[in-house]
Amino acid sequence: MLNLSKNGCSVRVAFSSEGLLTPTAVALGKFDGVHLGHQRVIQPVLHAGGHLSVASSPQSKENQLTNPEYTYSTVVTFDPHPQEFFTGQPRTLLTPLAEKVQQLRSLGVEQLVLLPFDKELSALTPEEFVEKILVQQLRCQQISIGQDFCFGEKRSGTAQDLQLLAAKYNIPVTIVPLQTYTGDSSTQTNCVSTTPTQDARISTSLIRQTLEQGDIESANLLLGRPYTLLGDVVQGQQLGRTIGFPTANLQLPKEKFLPRQGVYAVRVFTLDEASDTAPSDNLGVMNIGNRPTVNGTYSSAEVHLFDWSGDLYGKKLVVQLVKFLRPEQKFPSLEALKTQIQLDCVVAREVLSA
Repeated sequence: MLNLSKNGCSVRVAFSSEGLLTPTAVALGKFDGVHLGHQRVIQPVLHAGGHLSVASSPQSKENQLTNPEYTYSTVVTFDPHPQEFFTGQPRTLLTPLAEKVQQLRSLGVEQLVLLPFDKELSALTPEEFVEKILVQQLRCQQISIGQDFCFGEKRSGTAQDLQLLAAKYNIPVTIVPLQTYTGDSSTQTNCVSTTPTQDARISTSLIRQTLEQGDIESANLLLGRPYTLLGDVVQGQQLGRTIGFPTANLQLPKEKFLPRQGVYAVRVFTLDEASDTAPSDNLGVMNIGNRPTVNGTYSSAEVHLFDWSGDLYGKKLVVQLVKFLRPEQKFPSLEALKTQIQLDCVVAREVLSA
């Protein structure tokens, strides 16, 4: 059991049935990305659960104890990702655990339950899943799922099946229709564009596709927020400072999904670990790739902050990707690389000030 808090608010993260806050109002799904479609699925249980921003105060906790009708807003997902379990291959994620908790907390979710996706869980029939997991372990009072949700052995249970099975226990199930993109489809980038059409279904796979193409604007529209990289600043080769562009080398979770290699205009927040807040917002450029000009042999993520002086080692940064500027390339000399970075910074300043 983890209790990750911010400003007095917390999301309880449970890896087993021990220590769960029950009864629950459950949003059920994989939720990698916590994108706009996921947020619609989560919304019904927030109203039922009473919202974390209120429930986390001492007074409201007392109200919870004296209110037998109170249900805890709970997101239930799986660990590892089912696809990773069935294929045996590691799967990168749009939102590793720390980021997922951060996003759920901002929505007002009180509890995240990670069901261990193993042979035993995957073998449960739809009826057994409802009885053993939802009724007995989680004491569900309300459930919210997406229209395409499947569960049980061989994904044999549908959203409608869950609605019927839960009705036997007097548990209402909200089936949320699939969400479609309705934003400005005129957004373009200087790379191969995968800007979604007006009727494109919002999905994790579509967001991954747009990120692979470097179409950050579309990915951010589908997510409902900027795509972020969160990691600790560690010591790198310090080559950037030799050409006048010192960079912060970011150590990212190994399971983090990385977008197209290249240079990005970014906004950067430095997290104060003591309060877990983001007190400063900085602008800069980021390179994701192997640094071919200096014969790099491994992928790295390096950020150059404009108008910054100070030591970032050991600090935790949140980097918001705003626009893809250009693909990574090999330059004939460090001087040529320096000239290109200067141009990148000029373009990034224009993008970020727009």
